[in-house]
Amino acid sequence: EVQLVESGGGLVQAGGTLRLSCVASGFTFEDYAVGWFRQAPGKEREGVACISTADGETYYADSVEGRFTISSDNAKNTVYLQMTDLKPEDTAVYHCAADEELILAHVAYFDYEGQGTQVTVSS
Repeated sequence: EVQLVESGGGLVQAGGTLRLSCVASGFTFEDYAVGWFRQAPGKEREGVACISTADGETYYADSVEGRFTISSDNAKNTVYLQMTDLKPEDTAVYHCAADEELILAHVAYFDYEGQGTQVTVSS
């Protein structure tokens, strides 16, 4: 059974930093792309970033480019999302997702996704 478990969310002031973690199980980690998408109340899902766990290739949404960094630790089957210079508009539930294809535009609808972790940025 595929499982993706996120952690690391919380409440932070604008300009602050958070690191989200996603621990994956139930599939061969290096065979899948892993990404993060977010969803704020009343808004559509937005793909934020994705990474190829095979070669480290990464892609970012324009809204987070230069502020967020996605990385993977294949020994731990874990993907991280380091978020810096957080803004109130980054407030959302952040979900980890996995799929066989590395396509940022599809991250919000990858084959597998976790339950999410809440990130709240106060102004």
